Amino acid sequence: MMDAVKMNQLQNLLHDSLIATDHVHHCAIVRRKDCNVRASSVGFNLHHDQVQMLLDAFKNPPQTREEGIYFDDQQFKCVRADKNSIYGKCDKRGLILVKTQSMLVVATYTENMFPSVCVEAVEKLGKTTFHMQFDHSLYSDSNSCSMFCIKRPSMSRGDPG
Repeated sequence: MMDAVKMNQLQNLLHDSLIATDHVHHCAIVRRKDCNVRASSVGFNLHHDQVQMLLDAFKNPPQTREEGIYFDDQQFKCVRADKNSIYGKCDKRGLILVKTQSMLVVATYTENMFPSVCVEAVEKLGKTTFHMQFDHSLYSDSNSCSMFCIKRPSMSRGDPG
């Protein structure tokens, strides 16, 4: 029962922090130690081997920058890769990965979304929520996650790369 409650809280966190920005198409929170998807947006299914491939991209950032990253049957050009973040682009779609001590946050954006808002939301979620060990007890209701929400800006289209 407690695990189901924690997963529901993570679902709420994903929705409030990422999907609600309207600049994240799909997203997931994955536990790094076992590649277990702890929460994901509707219709976003990640398999163990896909997660492992995404995590492996962090092992050699220069190689990831050079070769890009294969995801969702597409080759994404890498526009940023370091020990904590990887950003990829494929046409007008993007992939944002943020690695924390215990979790991997995965997000995608599409053509009609601002890449900069997606990046900011995912980075903020990773840094403010998962930087220190995530304490599920802090999020006992869906309203408590609202401090991580990023409001849609009224600016011109941004691009991470």
